[in-house]
Amino acid sequence: MAGTDSTQPALAQASNTGGPAIILVKPQLGENIGMVTRAMLNNGLTELRLVKPRDGWPNPAAEASAAGAIEVLEKAKVFETTEEAIADLHKVYATTARTRDMTKPVAVPHYAAKEMRAFDRSGQKVGVLFGPEKAGLHNDDVVLADTVISVPLNPKFSSLNLAQAVLLIAYEWFQQGVDVPDEELLLGSSPLATKDELLNFYKRLEAALDESGFLWPPEKRPNMVRNLRNIFQRAHLTDQEVNTLHGVVKTLQLGPRVQKPKE
Repeated sequence: MAGTDSTQPALAQASNTGGPAIILVKPQLGENIGMVTRAMLNNGLTELRLVKPRDGWPNPAAEASAAGAIEVLEKAKVFETTEEAIADLHKVYATTARTRDMTKPVAVPHYAAKEMRAFDRSGQKVGVLFGPEKAGLHNDDVVLADTVISVPLNPKFSSLNLAQAVLLIAYEWFQQGVDVPDEELLLGSSPLATKDELLNFYKRLEAALDESGFLWPPEKRPNMVRNLRNIFQRAHLTDQEVNTLHGVVKTLQLGPRVQKPKE
């Protein structure tokens, strides 16, 4: 989805440490690394760590696919081993879709993000490991993590590409730090109609429908009226829209306007 506007401020999401470091272990394609940076910056994350990227670093293909997230690429750090990449971290998560022959706490992304925020508030640094595109993390990398993040997806097809996986975790992190309502009305210059304005419109509409014979038979009228009112209630009408509807009812009552012939 398009929607980048560099003139807009980022949504506030307090972080004591800058958020979790995204650690790509032996990433293969530069294009995928670039798309990861986009997923990171979408969610306010800028610390990218690369462990032994297959095609070396810097990688022109990564810059081409970053599509504006160059600031993340420019600050990316390269390490020879996973151990070196996580050395300064207090808490490490490993993302994997496969069952591992080891005992570790397993968290879904939403819970893991809440936990990451708690560590962040205490000033402790967190990182998330993502494996290479072809096979994911090796057990030797997973064993270095404190917690495994597992995404509940279709068990018959649960594989994600690298950028998708990063976006999913980064999104959950970002949502834990912003205060955005689940539903928000988009209002223009015209305010919502008052209940009195709505009731006046309902009465006028219902009178017109009685006159036309629509609200018939009498025993069904109450339910029909309730259905009509519910339709308009769900529309969150503005006072300007209610005025327009009054005009619609008036025109239907009076019939078509007679246009004067052109001279």
